[in-house]
Amino acid sequence: MASLKNIKLKILSYKKTGTVTHAMEAVSAVKMRKAQERALGGRAYAAAALSVLERLSGTRDIGHHPLMMPQEGKTCFVIITSDKGPAGSLNSAVIRRAEHEITERGLAHEDVIIIAIGRRGADHFAVRGYDVRSRYENVSDNISEAEIRQITNTLIAWHGAGEIGSCFVAYTNFVSTFEQEAVARQIIPITPEVSREIVAGIRPARGRYAPVPPESIPKPVTYLVEPSADSILAELLPHLLNVAIFHALIESKASEHSARRVAMKSATDKAKDMVKSYTRVFNKARQATITREVSEITSGMEAMR
Repeated sequence: MASLKNIKLKILSYKKTGTVTHAMEAVSAVKMRKAQERALGGRAYAAAALSVLERLSGTRDIGHHPLMMPQEGKTCFVIITSDKGPAGSLNSAVIRRAEHEITERGLAHEDVIIIAIGRRGADHFAVRGYDVRSRYENVSDNISEAEIRQITNTLIAWHGAGEIGSCFVAYTNFVSTFEQEAVARQIIPITPEVSREIVAGIRPARGRYAPVPPESIPKPVTYLVEPSADSILAELLPHLLNVAIFHALIESKASEHSARRVAMKSATDKAKDMVKSYTRVFNKARQATITREVSEITSGMEAMR
C-alpha cells in the first residue's frame, strides 16, 4: 500500500505542475500576441527611420560625423535578455552569440563594457569578470522609445569621451512563434552598411510587413539642409541609434514571450504524459494487490475446507 500511496502522490504532483504550467502558458500566450503585434508593427517604422541614413549616405557632410567615424576605444555590448525563466534556450542563445562576437574579435575582458538589459545576461557576464557598467531589470513590455534614450545618451557620451570605439547590440530577433534568432548587430559607428543589415534583419520576406519592391533607394549627391548639416545630424543620428536599440528590445520581448509560451506548452504536455504513465503504473500495482489479496482469500478458504 505504501508503494501505491507514493505513486498516487506523484500523480497529484504532476497534475499540480501541469495546472501551473498551463496557467503560465495562457498568460504567455496573451503577452506573446501583444508583443508580436508590437514588434511586427514597429518594423516598418524602424526600417523607414534607418533608411533615412541610407538616403543621406551619398552626401559629404554625414561621413564626417563622430558617430559615423571609427575610433580607438573599448567595445561596448548591449545585451538584451529576460529577467525571468523559463524561456527555453532564449537567454543562453543570446549570451553565446555575444561571447562568440567577443571571441571572434579577440577582445579581452578588460576591453569590453557591458550594458545589460535583463537580469540573466547581467548575472552571467558579471560572474565571469566583465565590466557590467549598467543594469536594467524588470523592463516593462510597454516600454517606450523615450525611455530607451537614457541608454542611447550614455553610449553617445562614452563614444564622445573616447572610452568606447564601437558598440554592438545582442538580442533575439523574432522570426515566428516557434523560431527566434540570436543576433549581434553593430550600432556604433553608424554606417549605411550597418543600417542595411539591420533593416534586412527586421523585415520579413513575406506578409504585410515585407518590404515593397523596388528596394533601391536613391542617394542624391547633396541635400539642402537647414539650419545646418551639423545641427540636423546631431539630432538625426542619436535618434536613429535610439530606434535601433528600442527595436532590438521589442523584438527581444516578442521572442521571450513566444519562447516561454512554447516552453510552458511543452512542460504541460510532458506533465500530462507523466500523469498517464504513472496512472498506468498505479492501476497495474493496484490490480496486482487485488489479485494477491483474492488469491490469499481463496487459499484461506481452501485451507478451511
